[in-house]
Amino acid sequence: MKIAKTIKFLGITFSSLLLFSFVGQLFFDGSEFSLKDYKIEEGFDLSLVAEAPHFEASVTMDFDDQGRIWVVEMRGYMPNLEGIGEDMPNGRITILEDLDKDGIVDNSKVFLDGLVLPRALAHVYGGLLYTDGPALYFVKIKNDKPGKRVLVDPIYADGGNVEHQPNGLMMNIDNWIYNANTHFRYRMVDGEWIKEPTSYRGQWGISKDNFGRLYVNNNSTQLQGDHVLPNTAIRNPYFKPRYSVNQRLTPNQKVYPLHATAVNRGYMKGVLDEEGKLTTVTASCGPLVYRGGTFPVGYDQNAFVCVPEANLIKRNLLTIKPTEVSADQAWDDKEFLASTDEGFRPVNLFNGPDGAMYVVDMHRGIIQHKAFISQYLTQMLSDRKLDTLQHQGRILKVTATGNSNKGIPDLSKAKPQELVKYLSHENGWLRDRAQQLLIRGKGKKVKDELWQLTKTDNQYASAVHALYTLEGLNLISFEELNALLKVSPNSETSAHILRLMESFASPQYITQMAASSTELLTQNDVLVDLYLASSLKAWIDLSPDTFLPKLNEIASRYPEDNVVQEVIVSSLDAKEQDFNDNFEVNAVLSKYLSQAIESREKSDMNSIYVVESRKDDGRTNGLKLFRTICGACHGADGSGIPDLAPPLKNSEYIDGSVQRLASILLHGISGPLHVNGELYELNNDMPGLVNNPDISDQDIADIIGFLQNAFAKEGKRIRASEIEKLRSDVPEGGVYTEKLLLETKFER
Repeated sequence: MKIAKTIKFLGITFSSLLLFSFVGQLFFDGSEFSLKDYKIEEGFDLSLVAEAPHFEASVTMDFDDQGRIWVVEMRGYMPNLEGIGEDMPNGRITILEDLDKDGIVDNSKVFLDGLVLPRALAHVYGGLLYTDGPALYFVKIKNDKPGKRVLVDPIYADGGNVEHQPNGLMMNIDNWIYNANTHFRYRMVDGEWIKEPTSYRGQWGISKDNFGRLYVNNNSTQLQGDHVLPNTAIRNPYFKPRYSVNQRLTPNQKVYPLHATAVNRGYMKGVLDEEGKLTTVTASCGPLVYRGGTFPVGYDQNAFVCVPEANLIKRNLLTIKPTEVSADQAWDDKEFLASTDEGFRPVNLFNGPDGAMYVVDMHRGIIQHKAFISQYLTQMLSDRKLDTLQHQGRILKVTATGNSNKGIPDLSKAKPQELVKYLSHENGWLRDRAQQLLIRGKGKKVKDELWQLTKTDNQYASAVHALYTLEGLNLISFEELNALLKVSPNSETSAHILRLMESFASPQYITQMAASSTELLTQNDVLVDLYLASSLKAWIDLSPDTFLPKLNEIASRYPEDNVVQEVIVSSLDAKEQDFNDNFEVNAVLSKYLSQAIESREKSDMNSIYVVESRKDDGRTNGLKLFRTICGACHGADGSGIPDLAPPLKNSEYIDGSVQRLASILLHGISGPLHVNGELYELNNDMPGLVNNPDISDQDIADIIGFLQNAFAKEGKRIRASEIEKLRSDVPEGGVYTEKLLLETKFER
């Protein structure tokens, strides 16, 4: 279906939408997607840009230099309620085109096919960075077809559940590519890919503000973020900052859906209100700091968040201070965008080259992975027939009223002088892409114009964009940066200049850096002091007697500021004891220094420096083991197989004592036996796992965790230490019978 007209919602009342949610959306009836089912904030329009059959199961997107949308199709994710078949190589990356320029996609072509659960992509360095299974690849683009492919990281998403695997791939203003749900960042230098540690952040989706701070979230916290620029407070490998990065920015996680929705833990007290509506976020994802420049006054750098389980998008107002960022919901009784369509699953948000906000709608019934889905939600999805909502996908666009038809420029044809002008554009997407295009080869012709722009003071951080363009082109020197520091247009530009100067630290520049530091300290500027403290690490390594007193001066100025004190310790790598012995240390700093000293003595490094890949979480491991060990007899969905094994659903052996269940898994069971009142005459014994050297106590605990989550009426847990004790409780004959199980007393 092609919708060529933007739909406005100013005449739709809250009550009529609420009525529709209970009457028209109680069951998914397969009807066509209609924008009348959406309520958006006054002054904004919502339009449909693209939908199936051009693509399906859309989870993320990116624009190329021409402004075309490239969409990632995670077609294998939860293809059914059992989640069977998700490892099939059926994922795709598809190019969407608007050939007649009416704002609606009318053509699509597959760029890459045969991918396993792809979930991220980014247009960088003239090619495409993307995920395929556990690996991260970069491929050149030639006439909209893949060219030479390079393996960037074979363990990018090694281990873990797909809901908790790295994603995002966002180029920041500092020319590094950052991700959610991982602690690594990436960059190509002279044709070689670099991978280095960064702070671990978030779960699904990542965004940034104009300064370069990063924003993420997790299921139950709608917005998290860093108070500082990336890698500011993690320079000391034996100190893990707790206040500077990955902080909860939104104290309020309440949501205001238009209707009652099916959520995973709806049976738990407080999850739903008396009307059956979700009360707080349980699956927030895809945050976006809006930088498009076309929304009304008051919307610039607002943080929007997807809440797909409640079919809505939230708006938060950011408050940015030198060492702290916070966020508050824009309203206490409504959302920016909400729908009564239970198929509306916004999972990612993006700034567009036209200044609009683009919404990636997976548009499907099941968004909870099998490893975590409860029996309660499984039944609700089935009852509402939401499990039949497959093979769909949408890209929506939010525009300020009156800006719906704003054009999309083709930057691939822009000249260097034009690209320099775009660095001052109100639209952050255009600034970001112009910076990268200049770095890719067009910038050396406009070096003078770029240096002139570094002296510009505006709200769009144009000076910072120009600085990192020059850095990406290797066109900066210490002398030039030091001279610029003296005439820096604002504190934020000074902060980035200091970061760039750090890479030039060498004995020949010690005197000049010492003088500049002294001059900066006279400004009494919190933001400048913070990044001066961070940048001093490299200089302290060269001349501690010169620069440690300057670091101490900053520490003394802000004795109760946790962020500043963490940055101080970050710059004291291997010199914590010297600093502690030679300076009067405030209480906060003393605590952090002690932590770092103790960690160094124990060789206990920050995990971001020693952990390369992750293990599966417990329930994901339990699901995999269940399918390998148990599913062949009990069925992948736990419904049992005639003459082979009884069902697990409604089984008293699942709902009863977890010690009894663990004993069955350890030592096995011999039939006949009754399950849910029905007798099962089985010819085979269920073998126990007690003598399997490849199955640990934790593995058995994980299997039980999955069984309890998937099939029990009320989930219970058991620790690996309890499994260990039960190993020695061998039943008479070595295997349990129903009679022996009934006679044996278990703790619970």
